[in-house]
Amino acid sequence: MRDLQVSFSQTQRVRFQSALQQLKDLSPGSGPAATVVVADSIPVNLEDSVLKGHGTAESDGQLVATVCGVVERVNKLVYVRPFRARYKPEIGDIIVGRVIEVAPKRWRLEINFSQDAVLMLSSMNLPDGIQRRRTAVDELNMRSIFEEDDVICAEVRGFQHDGSLQLQARSQKYGKLERGQLLTVPPYLVKRRKQHFHHLEDDGVDLIVGCNGYIWVGEHLETGENVMLEDQDNHMEKDGKSNLKLKGDQDEEGTFTSVETRRSICRIANAIRLLSALGFTLSLEAIIDTVELSFASNISVKDMLAAEFYVQTAEREVERRVSKLRKKA
Repeated sequence: MRDLQVSFSQTQRVRFQSALQQLKDLSPGSGPAATVVVADSIPVNLEDSVLKGHGTAESDGQLVATVCGVVERVNKLVYVRPFRARYKPEIGDIIVGRVIEVAPKRWRLEINFSQDAVLMLSSMNLPDGIQRRRTAVDELNMRSIFEEDDVICAEVRGFQHDGSLQLQARSQKYGKLERGQLLTVPPYLVKRRKQHFHHLEDDGVDLIVGCNGYIWVGEHLETGENVMLEDQDNHMEKDGKSNLKLKGDQDEEGTFTSVETRRSICRIANAIRLLSALGFTLSLEAIIDTVELSFASNISVKDMLAAEFYVQTAEREVERRVSKLRKKA
């Protein structure tokens, strides 16, 4: 639970604290040994060949915690899962980052990690889509692909010999992200899943949940050169040469985002901010459920970050967990 900068009324504060207490009671593994702070004793029998994992140490014949977190047990392995952990990259992670430097044959990105990441020119698709060797001309035209402050999506490829993180973007789903919002959340709230790219068809919004704690919410854009060519051919056949628009008008139409789409982007972004402030895991189901709750409660986009909706979201989470336990029983 992060520090909330929200002013609650007396009634709202009582409801909110009650909901938090119920969530604590309903959390899996709740008990005296579930949550520990530094130097707390972890009740285990060391004679049973217990494996001491991360966040634990042996002191005076007892197993104690070296970090604040939740005690986890996997067979004989006992470790402490920290409440707030930094992002630890793994090969195959989907990340969202911002370009901070265009260097020779590479872009340097800030990805919410202790070190900057590197995207090599040879590790991404060229704009023409042709697989070929990169030439000096391609290196001179690097700024036409990505430049400083551009937000892009990529995949973790591995680590270089100097410890820096290497990325790759050899797919149409990777690349530059435009016409949306970049959100920053604690990385520990994002769990690694099979799918981190989500297209919300009803809202016309793309949601990319980066493992590094950067989340992109933007207008849905079709990817792929073939889609662009097909749209261009259909437009030519339909309108004919006499109805062709000026280039400036085409560019303006191509970069225009409708008001409804903008509202959807802001509503989804506020749902993510709300869940992040409450410390809830950021999954697609939780985000959609929060958006639907705002519609059901007739909450406007700006009021989603007000005190009342914080209380309603916490109470809704209590109902969801109680219902889940009843189904298991």
